[in-house]
Amino acid sequence: MGAVAKYFSDVYRALATAFVGLGVTGRNAFTKPTTLEYPDQRWTLPDRYRGILHNRIEDCIGCLACARACPVDCIHIEISKRDKEEYGLTSDGTKITQWIPRFDIDMALCMVCGLCTEVCPTCCLTMTKEYELAVTDKRRMYLEFATERDKEMVRKKMAEKEAAAAAPPATQE
Repeated sequence: MGAVAKYFSDVYRALATAFVGLGVTGRNAFTKPTTLEYPDQRWTLPDRYRGILHNRIEDCIGCLACARACPVDCIHIEISKRDKEEYGLTSDGTKITQWIPRFDIDMALCMVCGLCTEVCPTCCLTMTKEYELAVTDKRRMYLEFATERDKEMVRKKMAEKEAAAAAPPATQE
């Protein structure tokens, strides 16, 4: 093949591939887009989507069922028994007999299986529809839900116990 014939062959192939590309562009120019303009638009997620864990701590009874069900031990709970006059009620009327000075979830460990939410008797532990899980600092994936009131009550009880233990024994006369 001569140089002139090769030149025209290359021009023909370049024009043919250009028209194929323009054809694809033309077909997609008038179809509905399959992408979203994130973050202005958000995906509509299915009802059973599992995102970040959230605890409505005011309804938690401290039964530890969620921590026992977790296969990776990412839920850390400390409880302390309440006195009978300190009992509270959840929003559904379940009796709260524990102070919960610590209810932490390490989302960096969580495998988003949802087993902890299935066993919660008061349905206070739920999975949100939040799907933006990326953070720049790993410490932000450690979620703390305990209230200052519960922490303060447990500290107060511990101080009372220590004071009682340190007090001199009563003498019998």
